[in-house]
Amino acid sequence: MLLIVGLGNPDSKYRYNRHNIGFLTLDEMADYWRLSPWKARFKGAVSEGTIETPSGPEKVLLLKPGTYYNESGRAVGEAARYYDIPADRIVVFHDELDLAPGKFRLKTGGGHAGNNGLRSIKAHIEGDFRRGRIGIGHPGDKNRVTGYVLSDIPKAEQAWVSDLIDAIARSMPLLASEDYDAFQTRVTHLAPAPGSDDKGQE
Repeated sequence: MLLIVGLGNPDSKYRYNRHNIGFLTLDEMADYWRLSPWKARFKGAVSEGTIETPSGPEKVLLLKPGTYYNESGRAVGEAARYYDIPADRIVVFHDELDLAPGKFRLKTGGGHAGNNGLRSIKAHIEGDFRRGRIGIGHPGDKNRVTGYVLSDIPKAEQAWVSDLIDAIARSMPLLASEDYDAFQTRVTHLAPAPGSDDKGQE
Protein backbone atom coordinates (compact mmCIF):
# COMPACT_ATOMS: atom_id res chain seq x y z
CA MET A 1 0.00 0.00 0.00
CA LEU A 2 1.11 3.54 -0.78
CA LEU A 3 0.21 6.23 1.76
CA ILE A 4 -0.25 9.59 0.05
CA VAL A 5 -0.51 12.59 2.35
CA GLY A 6 -1.52 16.15 1.54
CA LEU A 7 -0.67 18.98 3.94
CA GLY A 8 -3.17 21.69 4.76
CA ASN A 9 -5.57 23.04 7.35
CA PRO A 10 -9.03 21.47 7.77
CA ASP A 11 -11.32 24.49 8.28
CA SER A 12 -13.25 25.62 5.20
CA LYS A 13 -11.86 29.15 5.50
CA TYR A 14 -8.43 27.76 4.61
CA ARG A 15 -9.59 25.63 1.68
CA TYR A 16 -8.01 27.67 -1.13
CA ASN A 17 -4.98 28.98 0.78
CA ARG A 18 -1.52 28.45 -0.71
CA HIS A 19 -0.81 26.35 2.41
CA ASN A 20 -3.62 23.97 1.38
CA ILE A 21 -2.30 23.03 -2.04
CA GLY A 22 -1.53 19.56 -0.67
CA PHE A 23 -5.20 19.07 0.23
CA LEU A 24 -6.27 20.32 -3.21
CA THR A 25 -3.90 17.82 -4.84
CA LEU A 26 -5.41 14.89 -2.93
CA ASP A 27 -8.95 16.04 -3.72
CA GLU A 28 -8.03 15.92 -7.42
CA MET A 29 -6.51 12.45 -7.04
CA ALA A 30 -9.62 11.09 -5.33
CA ASP A 31 -11.91 12.60 -7.98
CA TYR A 32 -9.82 11.55 -10.98
CA TRP A 33 -9.44 7.92 -9.88
CA ARG A 34 -12.94 7.71 -8.36
CA LEU A 35 -11.62 6.56 -5.01
CA SER A 36 -13.87 6.04 -1.99
CA PRO A 37 -15.73 8.98 -0.44
CA TRP A 38 -13.75 10.84 2.21
CA LYS A 39 -14.35 9.57 5.73
CA ALA A 40 -13.02 10.49 9.16
CA ARG A 41 -10.10 8.29 10.26
CA PHE A 42 -6.60 8.58 11.70
CA LYS A 43 -7.21 12.10 13.05
CA GLY A 44 -8.03 13.21 9.53
CA ALA A 45 -9.94 12.32 6.38
CA VAL A 46 -9.11 9.33 4.19
CA SER A 47 -10.02 8.13 0.72
CA GLU A 48 -8.81 4.81 -0.63
CA GLY A 49 -8.96 2.46 -3.57
CA THR A 50 -6.95 0.52 -6.11
CA ILE A 51 -5.45 1.97 -9.28
CA GLU A 52 -3.95 0.14 -12.23
CA THR A 53 -0.22 0.71 -12.61
CA PRO A 54 2.32 -0.51 -15.20
CA SER A 55 3.27 -3.25 -12.71
CA GLY A 56 -0.29 -4.25 -11.75
CA PRO A 57 -3.01 -3.05 -9.37
CA GLU A 58 -1.83 -1.03 -6.38
CA LYS A 59 -3.81 -0.04 -3.31
CA VAL A 60 -3.51 3.60 -2.27
CA LEU A 61 -4.61 5.42 0.87
CA LEU A 62 -4.99 9.20 0.68
CA LEU A 63 -4.81 11.10 3.98
CA LYS A 64 -5.62 14.73 4.74
CA PRO A 65 -4.60 15.30 8.38
CA GLY A 66 -7.24 17.05 10.47
CA THR A 67 -4.72 18.07 13.11
CA TYR A 68 -3.82 21.36 11.41
CA TYR A 69 -0.70 21.80 9.32
CA ASN A 70 1.88 22.03 12.10
CA GLU A 71 0.73 18.77 13.76
CA SER A 72 0.35 16.69 10.59
CA GLY A 73 2.68 13.99 11.88
CA ARG A 74 0.17 12.81 14.47
CA ALA A 75 -2.23 11.66 11.74
CA VAL A 76 0.49 10.33 9.43
CA GLY A 77 2.13 8.35 12.22
CA GLU A 78 -1.18 6.79 13.26
CA ALA A 79 -2.03 5.65 9.72
CA ALA A 80 1.48 4.36 9.05
CA ARG A 81 1.53 2.32 12.26
CA TYR A 82 -1.94 0.87 11.69
CA TYR A 83 -1.07 -0.45 8.23
CA ASP A 84 2.64 -1.00 8.95
CA ILE A 85 3.60 1.26 6.06
CA PRO A 86 7.34 2.00 5.88
CA ALA A 87 8.59 5.54 5.29
CA ASP A 88 9.67 4.74 1.73
CA ARG A 89 6.01 4.01 0.88
CA ILE A 90 4.83 7.42 2.11
CA VAL A 91 4.60 10.45 -0.19
CA VAL A 92 3.74 13.88 1.21
CA PHE A 93 2.49 16.67 -1.10
CA HIS A 94 3.01 20.18 0.24
CA ASP A 95 3.53 23.81 -0.69
CA GLU A 96 7.17 24.81 -1.20
CA LEU A 97 8.38 28.38 -0.66
CA ASP A 98 11.79 27.64 -2.14
CA LEU A 99 10.44 26.72 -5.59
CA ALA A 100 9.02 29.18 -8.11
CA PRO A 101 5.23 29.07 -8.57
CA GLY A 102 4.21 26.05 -10.64
CA LYS A 103 7.49 24.16 -10.34
CA PHE A 104 7.25 20.59 -9.05
CA ARG A 105 9.97 18.40 -7.61
CA LEU A 106 9.80 14.95 -6.05
CA LYS A 107 12.42 14.57 -3.33
CA THR A 108 13.40 11.80 -0.93
CA GLY A 109 14.44 12.72 2.60
CA GLY A 110 16.21 15.94 3.43
CA GLY A 111 15.53 18.53 6.10
CA HIS A 112 12.23 20.25 6.77
CA ALA A 113 13.57 23.70 5.76
CA GLY A 114 11.36 25.39 8.35
CA ASN A 115 8.20 23.61 7.20
CA ASN A 116 6.49 22.68 10.47
CA GLY A 117 4.25 20.10 8.82
CA LEU A 118 7.29 18.18 7.58
CA ARG A 119 9.00 18.67 10.94
CA SER A 120 6.00 17.06 12.65
CA ILE A 121 5.96 14.09 10.26
CA LYS A 122 9.69 13.49 10.74
CA ALA A 123 9.05 13.39 14.51
CA HIS A 124 6.37 10.68 14.17
CA ILE A 125 7.82 8.24 11.61
CA GLU A 126 11.23 6.68 11.17
CA GLY A 127 13.12 6.84 7.91
CA ASP A 128 13.01 9.00 4.79
CA PHE A 129 9.67 9.63 3.11
CA ARG A 130 9.15 11.20 -0.29
CA ARG A 131 8.01 14.77 -0.71
CA GLY A 132 6.02 16.17 -3.60
CA ARG A 133 7.16 19.80 -3.45
CA ILE A 134 4.73 22.18 -5.17
CA GLY A 135 6.31 25.58 -5.70
CA ILE A 136 4.36 28.61 -4.53
CA GLY A 137 7.25 31.09 -4.55
CA HIS A 138 8.45 33.27 -1.67
CA PRO A 139 7.04 36.68 -0.70
CA GLY A 140 10.59 38.02 -0.41
CA ASP A 141 10.52 38.82 3.30
CA LYS A 142 10.46 36.13 5.99
CA ASN A 143 8.17 38.33 8.09
CA ARG A 144 5.51 38.07 5.38
CA VAL A 145 5.60 34.27 5.03
CA THR A 146 2.74 33.45 7.40
CA GLY A 147 0.33 35.87 5.76
CA TYR A 148 1.47 34.73 2.33
CA VAL A 149 0.87 30.99 2.83
CA LEU A 150 -2.42 31.60 4.63
CA SER A 151 -3.80 33.78 1.84
CA ASP A 152 -5.89 32.38 -1.00
CA ILE A 153 -4.28 31.40 -4.29
CA PRO A 154 -4.72 34.51 -6.46
CA LYS A 155 -6.86 34.32 -9.58
CA ALA A 156 -3.81 34.88 -11.78
CA GLU A 157 -2.25 31.64 -10.48
CA GLN A 158 -5.30 29.41 -10.43
CA ALA A 159 -4.71 28.12 -13.97
CA TRP A 160 -1.27 26.67 -13.25
CA VAL A 161 -2.50 25.21 -9.94
CA SER A 162 -5.35 23.44 -11.72
CA ASP A 163 -3.05 22.17 -14.48
CA LEU A 164 -0.40 20.94 -12.05
CA ILE A 165 -2.66 19.06 -9.65
CA ASP A 166 -4.42 17.48 -12.65
CA ALA A 167 -1.03 16.36 -14.01
CA ILE A 168 -0.06 14.89 -10.64
CA ALA A 169 -3.35 12.99 -10.42
CA ARG A 170 -3.08 11.64 -13.96
CA SER A 171 0.48 10.45 -13.28
CA MET A 172 -0.38 8.52 -10.12
CA PRO A 173 0.13 5.04 -11.66
CA LEU A 174 3.83 5.81 -12.09
CA LEU A 175 4.06 7.01 -8.49
CA ALA A 176 2.25 3.94 -7.13
CA SER A 177 4.52 1.60 -9.13
CA GLU A 178 7.61 3.35 -7.66
CA ASP A 179 8.79 4.66 -11.02
CA TYR A 180 9.65 8.00 -9.46
CA ASP A 181 11.80 9.46 -12.23
CA ALA A 182 9.09 8.73 -14.79
CA PHE A 183 6.49 10.26 -12.47
CA GLN A 184 8.49 13.48 -12.13
CA THR A 185 9.11 13.63 -15.89
CA ARG A 186 5.47 13.06 -16.81
CA VAL A 187 4.16 15.66 -14.36
CA THR A 188 6.61 18.23 -15.69
CA HIS A 189 5.70 17.32 -19.28
CA LEU A 190 1.96 17.61 -18.68
CA ALA A 191 2.17 20.82 -16.64
CA PRO A 192 5.35 22.80 -17.33
CA ALA A 193 5.94 25.62 -14.86
CA PRO A 194 4.74 29.09 -15.94
CA GLY A 195 7.34 30.77 -18.13
CA SER A 196 9.24 27.58 -18.91
CA ASP A 197 10.10 26.47 -22.43
CA ASP A 198 8.72 22.96 -21.94
CA LYS A 199 5.73 21.97 -24.00
CA GLY A 200 3.43 19.80 -21.97
CA GLN A 201 0.53 18.84 -24.16
CA GLU A 202 -0.53 15.23 -24.48
